[in-house]
Amino acid sequence: MNNVEELKQFAISHARAQRVPLERCESVLARIAHDGDGPGSWTAEWSAAAAESERQGRLQDACSLYYVARFPFVDGPARAEALTRSQETFARWQSESGAGLQPLDIELPEGRVQCYTTGLPVRGDRPCVIVLGGIVSTKEQYAQILLRLAKLGLSGIATEMPGTGSNTVPYGPDSWRMLSGIIDAVEDRLNGARVYAMALSFSGHTALRCALEDRRISGVVTMSTPVSRFYTDPDWQRALPAVTVDTLAHMAGTGSDEIGRHMRDWALTEQQLQALEVPVAYVSSRRDEIVPATDTELLKRHVRRLTVLDIDDVHAAPTFLDMTGPWLTLSLLRMHGSHLPQRAALRSVVSLARARHRLAGHGAVSVHRGTGI
Repeated sequence: MNNVEELKQFAISHARAQRVPLERCESVLARIAHDGDGPGSWTAEWSAAAAESERQGRLQDACSLYYVARFPFVDGPARAEALTRSQETFARWQSESGAGLQPLDIELPEGRVQCYTTGLPVRGDRPCVIVLGGIVSTKEQYAQILLRLAKLGLSGIATEMPGTGSNTVPYGPDSWRMLSGIIDAVEDRLNGARVYAMALSFSGHTALRCALEDRRISGVVTMSTPVSRFYTDPDWQRALPAVTVDTLAHMAGTGSDEIGRHMRDWALTEQQLQALEVPVAYVSSRRDEIVPATDTELLKRHVRRLTVLDIDDVHAAPTFLDMTGPWLTLSLLRMHGSHLPQRAALRSVVSLARARHRLAGHGAVSVHRGTGI
């Protein structure tokens, strides 16, 4: 059973990323006392809030609240129901709103991958972006990014990490093959377009690994991604939040006390990082409680075509969401060489956000560029 106080700590940032108002979060959290069943439980209270939004026709809100109700992963009937309701309300919203997202199911030898797509088949010299999040993120959460990319004229595919949400592919050292499998499945609709991975948190590790093997990956934009020490240092692993350890163990199909040894060989080596030929854009949080700062330093030392946005914040830089998303999108357009009019607008958005945070007295922000930029 999950530690409720720890769930509350981490769910706030995930709910904020889903644009759930802080007052709404605090109202629900005040009613939660345990992680069992029935009134006062984590899943019941979030699901009740979601059902209220659903009755009022606020389907996007309902989807987000059901998403938090199944946080961090499905461990029984209640969270399984919350995941299903999150998926159903999202599908209903996108159908009724005419958002233009298309579902795509891919059967791989290892399992089933569900996606949403936009802009396929690709027309013209525009990239296709594969979007996926971390170990607790669902495709519905990141499908919203596809809509923003579509406004730039970009094609996109939103999916989930292995072992997360609806993805039945096992999470392991060969998980990178899933990205290659997705590209294989849509290659006839890409029309030669370059493919980029917007892979956030743990999925960034998968994307970097894939870029080493699959030359169809033309670049990776990511944030708060574990690279090496996270996987190899038992002392660091012992200090990780229990929710992180338990979620990784669930995804990998092993025990929480075994996951450290299970992942030890997954670390990217200095030689692999030096062999990366594609550009990489990375948002690093200096006070990250999950990804060690030494992993960022390793990237800086060995990845030639690297740009790092260093932010004084915790994992995934939740205080700077208004800045990190536009910066990652801008980085993607720079990689591709797209000279869209929106590129200048994104530069302005990033600059204004940086100025706001500086005036608000938030942590410092700096940019590092590798020798190959």
